[in-house]
Amino acid sequence: MKANYATFDVSDYLDNEEVIAEYLSAAAEDANQDVLLAALANVAKARGMAQVAKDAGLGRESLYKALSPGSHPRFETVSAVLRALNVHLAVVPNTDKAEESEPEHASHGA
Repeated sequence: MKANYATFDVSDYLDNEEVIAEYLSAAAEDANQDVLLAALANVAKARGMAQVAKDAGLGRESLYKALSPGSHPRFETVSAVLRALNVHLAVVPNTDKAEESEPEHASHGA
């Protein structure tokens, strides 16, 4: 007897602003840009791809293409998608890097 499992679709769980923000923040930390593009695509799917495309000023097919793995969308496209999703980028210091480089900076001041 073979078990049948439903396909996991993360977009089914992206149902509120806080979850979406945390999900996109985690994806943005990955060095692989395809991770963020996939996350944006999942959030757009959860919100309705056609509506997100319209709000971003893009055609639906253009949105799919821009968020597909291996694509290299322009910053203005990503920015428009973020606005359409009602989120924005925030730049914060990388405390891990600051802690690693702190002794080096401290020795210069002594």
